[in-house]
Formats: sequence, structure tokens, C-alpha cells
Amino acid sequence: MRFLLDEDLPPLVAEVARGLGLDALSVHELDRRGLPDDEQLRRAARDSRVFVTRNRDDFIRLTVEWFRTGEVHPGVVVVPRSLPNDQPERIAHALAAWAAVHDRVGTLAYLIDFLGGD
Repeated sequence: MRFLLDEDLPPLVAEVARGLGLDALSVHELDRRGLPDDEQLRRAARDSRVFVTRNRDDFIRLTVEWFRTGEVHPGVVVVPRSLPNDQPERIAHALAAWAAVHDRVGTLAYLIDFLGGD
């Protein structure tokens, strides 16, 4: 499973996640900061990456729009406020736990899920 982390998450999360064996990139590392949300999601989908963000509302809206138009993405994982940005290791470990479950069952097109806070 491959991940693309939004600019609202520290790039250190991707680094720690890679240390845990995940295929994770940050838009910071790719110099894609400032792109519109739909373009971030489109690039993640083109690279078969699940998009990881704190921006719940906009990405739920985008997912509904994409469903209506038939444009597919491999999923969005929302990071809750209970996993603060000043603790990137916790976010990375929560993402690894999420991936362990979903690696067994796979993801579905248009998936929107939330990381556990602990």
C-alpha cells in the first residue's frame, strides 16, 4: 500500500513511516505544497496512493464529487486532532497500524477512513 501525505502533516511523518516499512511520501518532499485539493488527490490517485490528510470536510466533498463523475481514487485517510502534528511518530505508527489491517483486506475505491487516536 502506498501513501501520499498532505501538506497539513509534517514531512517527518513520512520519514518515520518509511522507517516502519511503509511506502509514504509527503507533498513537502515532492515540492507540491500549495496545489489545490483536487489536484493533490488526482496526483495521489494517478500514483495509486492513499491520500492522508487532516482536511476531512474538503476530501469528503471531493470524494462525493468524484463518485458522481466516475473519477476513482484509492482512498483518503483522515488524521484526527487526537494525533497532534507535534507528535509525528504517533501519526506514523497509527498509519502503520491502519495499513496492517487494510493490507489484509485491501482498500476500496472512494474509501474514506479515520486513523485511531491511540
